[in-house]
Amino acid sequence: MVYIPNTDVERAEMLKTIGVKTFEDLISNIPASLRLKGDMNIPEAFSEYDILKHMRDLSCKNETLTEFASYMGGGAYDHFIPAIVDHVISRPEFYTAYTPYQAELSQGTLQVMYEFQTCVSMLAGLDIANASLYDGGSAIAEAAIMAMNISRKEKILVAATLHDHYKEVLQTYLSGINVTFEEIKEDSGTIHLADLKSKLNDDVAAVIVQHPNFFGNLEEVEEINKLIKKFPKVQYIISFNPMTVGLLKSPGDYGADIAVAEGQVLGVPLSFGGPYIGLFAAKEENIRKMPGRIAGKTIGSKGKEGFVLALQTREQHIKREKATSNICTNQGLITVAVLTYLTYIGKEGLVEVASQCYNKAHYLAEEIVKIPGFELKYKKDFFNEFAIQCDLNVDDILNRLHDQKIMGGINLKKYGNTGLLIAVTEKRSKTEMDQYIQVLRSFSSNT
Repeated sequence: MVYIPNTDVERAEMLKTIGVKTFEDLISNIPASLRLKGDMNIPEAFSEYDILKHMRDLSCKNETLTEFASYMGGGAYDHFIPAIVDHVISRPEFYTAYTPYQAELSQGTLQVMYEFQTCVSMLAGLDIANASLYDGGSAIAEAAIMAMNISRKEKILVAATLHDHYKEVLQTYLSGINVTFEEIKEDSGTIHLADLKSKLNDDVAAVIVQHPNFFGNLEEVEEINKLIKKFPKVQYIISFNPMTVGLLKSPGDYGADIAVAEGQVLGVPLSFGGPYIGLFAAKEENIRKMPGRIAGKTIGSKGKEGFVLALQTREQHIKREKATSNICTNQGLITVAVLTYLTYIGKEGLVEVASQCYNKAHYLAEEIVKIPGFELKYKKDFFNEFAIQCDLNVDDILNRLHDQKIMGGINLKKYGNTGLLIAVTEKRSKTEMDQYIQVLRSFSSNT
């Protein structure tokens, strides 16, 4: 069986309708120097059976988490996903869920959005949440734009300990806007409070802080809030890991005006880096400055409860000049996955998962520092991610771990730093962690 989209007859009919005789006539305005010479390097067509076999053979070349224990982090984490999540999102009524353009006809989709917003609002400890954004990085950028619209200021202070990828997204998103970025210096793995204090003034639109930060360390978020609140118009933007709410305070509890997060940790598979989902919450007083859309619950004329799109601030729905954002989405399918995960594990489950992540990470860190030549890079509190420092070549360590079917972490050399960033989730067993420790001890015994 061979799949060919259009027959020769169909192509001839299309060309005739367009008003040209041949395909060459259609592309005649493209210079010959820009055109492909000869045939494309594409193999002969496969049958359906052969192409499926070929794709399976290719997939077997991947190193997957079914055979490797992963300690990779830096924004994407190997958490356990209950089977019910895949079951629910595989149902056809959810699998094709997207933006409800005929909103009130899509009661199921709107209810999911409404319940999802409720969960995000509770996680963030803030009044309102939208129906999601693309990912954690774009959510930070949208938060920065929102803060500028609220304060009418053009300077943003960015923590040096924010993920470098998020910084790049900020620069890209706001490249066409008159904005000034200033970096708040790092002080031994967290931001330098004195430097923040010296840079805060009435010209600042927002301060962006990641908690836990890129290195896994917990920022002094309440002290930061005290400094920011001396300037009422400055928006306090927190990028947080929603899994930490099982043990730590929510952003709203320590003064955040806007809270954003990467929702991948809540039932979304790693999937080679995406698609993920951006969580976004804020104070109700700024609801009309918030990007995206908000689903609401109401009572109809006949007294029945129903769901509606209560607020739509994207240019697709309103006048462009009145829009808060022109790129945002409800991420329908992933929204369902996150909501299913949170509904299934509940509050107690979130506490349990967070506790396991915390305790297992601290066990591994404590055992590693017992090995001669290894130490924690920062003497700071952390949640489930930490950096270690040693005199060895980090790539050599990662390669030896790889030989033992272990994805050992992130070489911080990639980010202009030194050391090894290690993340631990609830999936890692004591046996797996002890194997990791044994590999590191083998380096010590060789020196």
